[in-house]
Amino acid sequence: MSEQMPLPKKSVRESRAVKASIVLPPDTNNHHTMFGGKVMAYIDDIAAISAMRHCRQRVVTASTDSVDFLNPIREGDSICLESFVTWTHKTSMEVFVKVVAEDLLTGKRAICATSFLTFVALDPDNKPILVPGVIPETEEEQRLYDSAPERADARRLRRQQSRAIAELFESRKPWDR
Repeated sequence: MSEQMPLPKKSVRESRAVKASIVLPPDTNNHHTMFGGKVMAYIDDIAAISAMRHCRQRVVTASTDSVDFLNPIREGDSICLESFVTWTHKTSMEVFVKVVAEDLLTGKRAICATSFLTFVALDPDNKPILVPGVIPETEEEQRLYDSAPERADARRLRRQQSRAIAELFESRKPWDR
């Protein structure tokens, strides 16, 4: 990473993104609920938009801390995802995503999933680049901001554990062993 001057902080609202869609039959499994993998793809997509809005640079997904599925999303429901940057480190951004389903006939809404992802900003040479800090403004934003360092520590530990596990395995094809 090349030396840069610190960037001015940005409010969380500047990174906020919203995506809505109706859940159609091709989006669902044999239970007529939305495929988890499709929800995860939507989550990564909307989180990347928030990260890019925050830093105005290209980004890559560094990790998905969690995707917690809390309620099913049924065929015919609308799915609405909301994301925003909660915290930054030098070159990385933590993004929170909330997934809400709405029964369009009754108006009943439920939070169906939450997720935390980390993105790294890249310069034109694909090297990590500094990102602006975050200014939380609402109580919700402040709570997520205050708890972010604990999640960052857990991410670092999990990454170390993942690397140790990866060292146990070979990269050869299973049939070549």
